[in-house]
Amino acid sequence: LPAVSPPPPPRRFVAGGRCESAARLEGKAAVITGANTGIGKETARELARRGARVIIACRDTAKGEAAAAEIRAETGNPQVVVKKLDLADTKSIREFADSFLAEEKELHILINNAGVMLCPYSKTADGFEMHLGVNHLGHFLLTFLLLERLKQSAPARIINVSSLGHHGGRIRFHDLNGEKSYNRGLAYCHSKLANVLFTRELARRLQGTKVTANALHPGSVYTELVRHSVAMTWLWRIFSFFLKTPWEGAQTSVYCAVAEELESVTGQYFSDCQPAYVSSWGRDDETAKKLWNVSCELLGIQWD
Repeated sequence: LPAVSPPPPPRRFVAGGRCESAARLEGKAAVITGANTGIGKETARELARRGARVIIACRDTAKGEAAAAEIRAETGNPQVVVKKLDLADTKSIREFADSFLAEEKELHILINNAGVMLCPYSKTADGFEMHLGVNHLGHFLLTFLLLERLKQSAPARIINVSSLGHHGGRIRFHDLNGEKSYNRGLAYCHSKLANVLFTRELARRLQGTKVTANALHPGSVYTELVRHSVAMTWLWRIFSFFLKTPWEGAQTSVYCAVAEELESVTGQYFSDCQPAYVSSWGRDDETAKKLWNVSCELLGIQWD
């Protein structure tokens, strides 16, 4: 076979870190939200290639089934299944969890990957601002509902896909739903900061359970995430050479899911398969605790 030439130097720089672990995942089960496209789909493909049972949790089940069929054919792993999950509707999240818990006895990896970005102002079925509702509250509730299964299956890992954008975020407790003022770029950043703070507080609460929680920045990736912005869609196309491919963007998610050296690492934030700098807001324990309590109130749950 001819040798595969490495990407040209600028592309190599853009491509970022790669997961070097060869860990196998036979006997392990993983749930990945939003795995019908983009980074989530590439993460699902890689975990399936390593032998895991992969549950693709997504809103568009037709797209999900197409992705699952492609992954099954390519990896030879028949254990890639699709379940409907709409993170903008707590009823759908509860239905997904009930169905999952009734049918699946183990869960070793939960990757909270799905997300929305740059949405015009809109609300979820439960009246939450869309970025906050999908990116943070939806995954918060999903994790809550699946946590006992993760604990029973320990060692287990929870991975929250955040973003470098968390540096521009603030938790605006006086206006969480953006009703007083709204900027869709900032709303995305606020929700990604919420991911980091949720990870921090979750890791603290899970100490001693052998369930870890880490967050990550996948990089600037050429995906459908910018579909709500015409300007960003054009910029993404023009500068696609300088963006990661979905496969490259999935590397840190895969690393956090499989790397042996991370077995007991928790509460951290990664980028390019290595620890990365968290904003001062993302390290604020008081804000993390307050956000946890407010999230529970908004969702009507008790999570002690």
